[in-house]
Order: sequence, then C-alpha cells, then structure tokens
Amino acid sequence: MRDDAAVYDASVVTRLRAAGCVFAEDEAAVLLATARSPAELDALVSRRAAGEPLEQVVGWAEFAGLRILVDADVFVPRRRSEFLVSVAVGLARPRLVAGGAMPVIVDLCCGTGALGLAVATELAVTGGAGRVGLAGGVGQAGGIGTVSVGPGRIELHAADLDPAAVACARRNVEPVGGHVYVGDLFGALSDLLRGRVGVLICNAPYVPSGDVAFLPSEARDHEPLVALDGGLDGLTVLRRAAAGAPSWLAPGGVLLVETSDRQAAEMAGVMAAADLTPAIHTDEDTGATVVTGLAARL
Repeated sequence: MRDDAAVYDASVVTRLRAAGCVFAEDEAAVLLATARSPAELDALVSRRAAGEPLEQVVGWAEFAGLRILVDADVFVPRRRSEFLVSVAVGLARPRLVAGGAMPVIVDLCCGTGALGLAVATELAVTGGAGRVGLAGGVGQAGGIGTVSVGPGRIELHAADLDPAAVACARRNVEPVGGHVYVGDLFGALSDLLRGRVGVLICNAPYVPSGDVAFLPSEARDHEPLVALDGGLDGLTVLRRAAAGAPSWLAPGGVLLVETSDRQAAEMAGVMAAADLTPAIHTDEDTGATVVTGLAARL
C-alpha cells in the first residue's frame, strides 16, 4: 500500500470513529472497497458519518453468505435474523433428505427479501442429500439461479406492505425466479398458495410502540416506521400472521417469526391458539429468539 493510501485509510477510520461508529475499521474497509474515486469515497463517508446505515450507503448487506441489495429507506436485514434462516432450514431439510418435495417458501413482511432468499439458497445448495442442485448461476444479489428438484423447482414468494421494500425485494428475488407482491400479509398472496406453503416466514416488526423512540437513530431516521413498530406490545402483526397461517400452511408446514426473549412465551401461546404446535428457539451468541408454529401432518 502506498503511504498516501494508508493515510487516506486512516483518515476514513478517524472520521467514522468521530461519528460514533463502533466498527470503524471494518466499515472503512467496506467504504474504501465500494468507492470508485476519492470524491465518491468522501460522499459515502459523509453519509455514513451523518448516521445513514452502512448498508444503505453502499447499497448492499452481507446476510447468510449472500450479498443482498439494499435501497434507501428500506429495512436493513439484521445479522441476528440469520438464526431464523438456520431454524427454517433445520426444520425443512429432514423432509428433503427423506425424499419429500421441495417446500413452497413464503416470506411475509419481506423487506429486502433476504430471509426467504437465504432459506431457498440453503435448501437448494445443501438440502436433499445431493438431490437439489442449481440450474442457474449466481445472480446480481449473490443469490441462487433457478433451482430445481427433479422436474419441479423451488417456489419462492415474498410480500410487503411498503412499496419501496417491494421494489427492493424484486431486485433480489425476481432474478432467481421468485415472485414479490405488494400488500398486507396474506392479502398480497394468490389463493393458489393456500394449503401449499411449507416454510412461512413472517419477520414482522415486534418492537412495542413505546420503545421505538429508544431504537438507534439510524433505524428511527432511515428505516420505515411500519417496519419497526409492532403495536402496543409488539405482537400486533404477529398475532394476525399466526391466526391466518393455518389455512395457508401445507400439512407439516411451519410458521417462523422473530420476537424478543420476553415476548416468546406469549407468542408461543398465540401459535397454540391457532392450532399450531409451538416451539421457542434461542441463540445465545446473537441473542436471537425465534418462535415456530408447526401445522399438523395428515
């Protein structure tokens, strides 16, 4: 590295540290790799120092081994949500290994579409004891191509109430053959999916309304309120998702939602009230909590 380049790198780190960025060195490396000129780097650093999320500044996020495109004013996928992906894959994979069909995947409140895309990718690459393969190459978002299981293929559907999120999700999901819709929960879906969904993700907001003001400013100021505010106790949208899920789930299908640890028991009760068999999954490393509701098998 030239001496002047090293100094420039140090100056970026200094600016980010002064702005309160905890991982200034890591973020500086991302910004330096993204910028195509000193002027562009200065603009990117200025945006980040002003509080804009790094992922919105550079236009992408690393998530579950994928590069997910992220637009301005769209909810940024959280690394802790990778735990939900691992739970979903862990529940779906045994049926594939046993010779079952690839499940239909639906991602509600999808934001960028990261979670559904990550689950589809994991099942395509590692599921089915080698039966599942990629029929296409890696797309722009670092995701999968068209994925086949024998004569069939993975069905990936995503939906969000926010048109900006839908536009972003389409950039990630449609290049791999998925479908993205705008609308409120199940109202966005085709009736042709009723009773066919094997993996139903609903990463809805679960922050109680009274706690939104205490979120980091980069979330409050740069992500839509509809993606943050979960209602009085944080479970308003998730209750609706659980109540509606049984008519959309295939036999043995599963609904997966993310909550805080203090909300998990109540959410499990909501799942049980909807005639889904609940389970609570926790990850000590990230502090993530996922509640699942399993539909009865025939």
